[in-house]
Amino acid sequence: MKKLSLLLCLLLIHLNTLAQGKLFIIGGGPRPANMINQMIDEADVRTNGYAVVLPMSSSNTEAAMASGKKQFVDNGIAAVTAFNFIKGDTPDPALLDSIRNAKLIYISGGSQGRFMNVVAGTAIEQAVWDCYQKGGTIAGTSAGAAVMSEKMITGAQVHYPDADGGFRVIEKGNTKLSQGLGLVKKAIIDQHFVRRSRHNRLITLAIENPGLKCIGIDESTAIIVKGNKVKVIGLSQVLVFDGSKGRKREKAKKISMKDLRLHIYLDGDTFSLN
Repeated sequence: MKKLSLLLCLLLIHLNTLAQGKLFIIGGGPRPANMINQMIDEADVRTNGYAVVLPMSSSNTEAAMASGKKQFVDNGIAAVTAFNFIKGDTPDPALLDSIRNAKLIYISGGSQGRFMNVVAGTAIEQAVWDCYQKGGTIAGTSAGAAVMSEKMITGAQVHYPDADGGFRVIEKGNTKLSQGLGLVKKAIIDQHFVRRSRHNRLITLAIENPGLKCIGIDESTAIIVKGNKVKVIGLSQVLVFDGSKGRKREKAKKISMKDLRLHIYLDGDTFSLN
């Protein structure tokens, strides 16, 4: 009986793994047609199913819905719709079903905090998760990339909240995090990475979170995540900071790490989240 129970548990785990979908995480900036087409093909939405655009990251949701849909229509996908949800409103069950049964969900750019402020702890978030666990593809660009992490970069600095020149320090507790969708649990995602020189904040997070890969995705570049396997596509680079074998030291607010590893990947390269 014990052996049968163990086999059933292993089978359920295996089936859940098979059912899990993909993530298509774009670092922001221009999205070439070949990238959009690869996203469409990864989701297998060209011949069946439909895509849903979620624009709640944007301060101009109407424009985000229009541009989000246009990128699909321009590449041969007519079966695409967009839903904008308002914080505190009770979501229409029919719209939640549409999210749940989509082949592809696309989250627009803007502010990741704005998006999570609408969906966190709601039936909308659960519907996105249901789609993913049924084998759907969850995609996003810029802010839509940042929300993929369980630990989500907000863009704010704790010690220097009024700083307007980016992250100029590598200091303990300066990089503010909040709760993301949690579709990626083994990594923290940053975006516009090389273009906007966001190295300091991701180095800080790699030192402070040695159990997580800290992934910086540049513009016009994306990662495709299936389970723990990651593939890089696009025009620029993906940088991964890995502090798992590092030795951390602190002095006042400053932090350091010996043996912090950096990997730089190009189009076609693969790596693991393990």
